[in-house]
Amino acid sequence: MVKKMKPQADGRIDSQLAAAVKDSAQQIWLAGLGAFAKAQKEGGKVFEALVSQGLAIHDRTRSMTGDRISEVTGRVNQVAGGLSKQATESWDRLEQVFEERVARALNRLGVPTHTDIQALIARVDALNASVQALGGKPSRAPRATAAGATASAPRARAPRKSAAAPAKAARAPRGTRATKSASGAGR
Repeated sequence: MVKKMKPQADGRIDSQLAAAVKDSAQQIWLAGLGAFAKAQKEGGKVFEALVSQGLAIHDRTRSMTGDRISEVTGRVNQVAGGLSKQATESWDRLEQVFEERVARALNRLGVPTHTDIQALIARVDALNASVQALGGKPSRAPRATAAGATASAPRARAPRKSAAAPAKAARAPRGTRATKSASGAGR
């Protein structure tokens, strides 16, 4: 009987153990449901907190980036200003060299400069004044203005013809019929 009693005792233990496991499983299940509900309620709050932190980080990085961009822009503007100044100086030097070379070339060709023309104007004015002082009539030549142009347009002169020009025109070109016939008539 002892054997019979053990299963009865074991049956109670088993049923008590089964009831304890069932209660534990039910508590675990209820704890899981509670955690899920809490996560749902606080999940929105956590999400909103993460969004606000993200915005703060975004604003900080934007301001840092803006500072860096303005810093780089300032440096670029400084470099561009320096390059512009160098380019302007180079163009000025090039222009000066060009003007000097043109002036030398014109001087070699005998073209008078503005200074030479002004000196001649002053000299003509002085000569006119001295002629008037001597009692003569002032010259009728038009007076030159400061820009170097005359007050009235000068008369155009016909070019001089050289004595050799009529002789060249009368001569027949070589290799024409007139030359051949003239040379053939003398034979």
